[in-house]
Amino acid sequence: QVQLVESGGGLVQPGGSLRLSCAASANAFSMYDMGWYRQAPGKQRERVATITASGNTNYGDSVKGRFTMSRDNVKKMVYLQMNSLKPEDTAVYYCNSARVIGTGLLSFWGQGTQVTVSS
Repeated sequence: QVQLVESGGGLVQPGGSLRLSCAASANAFSMYDMGWYRQAPGKQRERVATITASGNTNYGDSVKGRFTMSRDNVKKMVYLQMNSLKPEDTAVYYCNSARVIGTGLLSFWGQGTQVTVSS
């Protein structure tokens, strides 16, 4: 079982920045792929960014060039630096951890943190 706790959300003006953090309680944290996802009201959850166990990152098209995901395996943390925020970035942001074990996939979610971009 992996527990994930997000923090850092809040209200920010368009063009502003926020840094989200996700603390993980996981043995072998470094072996998990990690991801940030978001869900706006009335919309499906979408992938924002992922970082593999080896440190490779991948971003959704809508956030490329504005968001940066990183991880600290010693602290068991992942981060999402969000710059040049837009109103359409408003959503609940969720942290995810995933790991393939044998033929199965272990996947865990945090409770989410609200990000609101508005003037």
